[in-house]
Amino acid sequence: MDIFDMFFGGPFGGGGGGGRSRDRRGKNVIHQLSVSLEELYKGAVRKLVLQKNVICDKCEGRGGKKGAVEVCNNCHGKGIEVHIQQLRPGMVQQIQSVCRECQGQGERIPAKDRCKNCGGRKVTRDRKVLEVHVDKGRCDGEKIVFSREGDQEPGLEPGDIIIVLDEKEHPTYKRSGNDLILRMELELVEALCGFKKTIKTLDDRELVISTIPGEVIKHGDIKYVENEGMPQYKNPFEKGRLLIQFFVTFPTKIPIDKIPGLESCLPPA
Repeated sequence: MDIFDMFFGGPFGGGGGGGRSRDRRGKNVIHQLSVSLEELYKGAVRKLVLQKNVICDKCEGRGGKKGAVEVCNNCHGKGIEVHIQQLRPGMVQQIQSVCRECQGQGERIPAKDRCKNCGGRKVTRDRKVLEVHVDKGRCDGEKIVFSREGDQEPGLEPGDIIIVLDEKEHPTYKRSGNDLILRMELELVEALCGFKKTIKTLDDRELVISTIPGEVIKHGDIKYVENEGMPQYKNPFEKGRLLIQFFVTFPTKIPIDKIPGLESCLPPA
């Protein structure tokens, strides 16, 4: 048996059949889109401007005049150069590299016959505007896929454009699944004697938060407001909870003459 057959499974340069081995589908293109918590709450439509490769409409993706495309003489249409290096008697190594003459295309076009529009590259750059619909309740890291909107290349099905949502940090609210978390600061008098505060929701409504008479709020307490959290994705009329976490600020000192009055109001130690 020929030594090349032993190592490479067939005639010289084979090992899997003739011709270039290429993917039938182009690569996916991934873009990150920064979105606010308000946009994820209310929903939004964002326009994203991209540059992509499209088949040249002048040469219809041939790269030049009809019949001008020639098989590369260096790689014989495979797009790769194969070199055999003998390591020691009875052992050889096959080294593959992209063809220097055709840059891996397997073909070449004489300069005089190349398309003036694309310069023989078969594709041109084009501006694409995508309308990205950010539905209510979407989450950080979720993907929105535009099928077959990726770069075009002759002989390949275009890949997808994948938009990955990146939720920006909000100054007031934190998100936990479909729940929203709000930190509320209280003075000690508010925690003991009651309070009434107004907060603004993510859809610009005003929500009143208050205590009932005689209710005491301890530092670290949490109140739950049902149906004031994030809307559920694809079911936006169902919402999570709003969790209000209270942080009570204590005074650094109390006037001595006020202590007896406080002691009379507070439970005995």
